[in-house]
Amino acid sequence: MTIREAFITDIPQIQIIRNSVKENMLSNPALVPDSDVDDYMFRRGKGWVAEDNGMIVGFAIADLQDHNIWALFLHQDNEGKGIGKQLHKTMMDWYFSQTQETVWLSTGFNTRADKFYRMQGWREAGLYGTKETRFEMSFEDWKAITR
Repeated sequence: MTIREAFITDIPQIQIIRNSVKENMLSNPALVPDSDVDDYMFRRGKGWVAEDNGMIVGFAIADLQDHNIWALFLHQDNEGKGIGKQLHKTMMDWYFSQTQETVWLSTGFNTRADKFYRMQGWREAGLYGTKETRFEMSFEDWKAITR
């Protein structure tokens, strides 16, 4: 398994993974068209994929414009193998090599993602809408975690 920067040709597999999740599902897959994925990975920020035997099994995307983690998803068959942690570390190291601005994300209450981000050191920063928790990570917190 390798972590590498995403290519535009990865978008179809990224979309398959994004639309196969059982938590934090999109109400309508058309809400995130390929053009949005392309924009976030190549103009607003950067994306990475976890690849195993030529198949993408997970991906992560950081947005430098809004200082947001736009996506971190794994195919359900690959959860619990440390792939999410590797994608997360790669993405966060890159993000904080570009800026020292605090980064945020949101995820559903009491989900596996909620637990994952807490375990990675993210701080709860209130609500995001009515159904999600907002988390934040400062540059200083990230440096302390990765020492």
